[in-house]
Amino acid sequence: MQSLRFNKAAAVRSGAAQRRVVCMAKRNEVSDSYAKALVDLAEEKSQLEAVHADVDAVAGLVRDNAKLRGLLFDPALDAEKKRAVVAKLSREASFNKYTTNFLNLLIAKGRVQLLDEICEAFEEEYCRLTDTQVATLRSAVRLEQEQQFLIAKKLQELTGSKNIKLKPVIDQSLIAGFVVEYGSSQIDLSVRGQVAGVAEQLARQLATQV
Repeated sequence: MQSLRFNKAAAVRSGAAQRRVVCMAKRNEVSDSYAKALVDLAEEKSQLEAVHADVDAVAGLVRDNAKLRGLLFDPALDAEKKRAVVAKLSREASFNKYTTNFLNLLIAKGRVQLLDEICEAFEEEYCRLTDTQVATLRSAVRLEQEQQFLIAKKLQELTGSKNIKLKPVIDQSLIAGFVVEYGSSQIDLSVRGQVAGVAEQLARQLATQV
């Protein structure tokens, strides 16, 4: 266990950037129930934002850290050893006590294998409860925080949502600029999009001359 190293900040960024908010396959109803219970508890204790940040981190860590995932999801590993992993994770990532208790509950109930789905369901419930519009921000290079803030502010004006959560994704095929995807809408301010637009206009002009 000494080789396990947890970086909460990096995990939050990774989880926010890559975890899907809407699950295309049918999700286990048990996952929804556990997620709703955690949201309700966090809200009751006025710890919703702190627990939400923890869940973001857990999602990123479990997905990106193969050793951590193997330890938590191994059905042959006894509960005591899994709780030791959670204790180490909680200390290094400075998790809220409600997050830690919840992870231990999942271990005790034999539900820790549902952690991916639970994190996903928690995110959906959190966004619904806080009127948060989730948008994917695709860019050729990582945008500065100030640039992301301005994009989020403009998107908030466009959507009328109380909160905006950007999920940055690096897409070098855009060449430069960025694309914002939210709901069924898209704002394309990338070089690739501009080139495609020019190509379409040129194709229409050529078609009218034939």
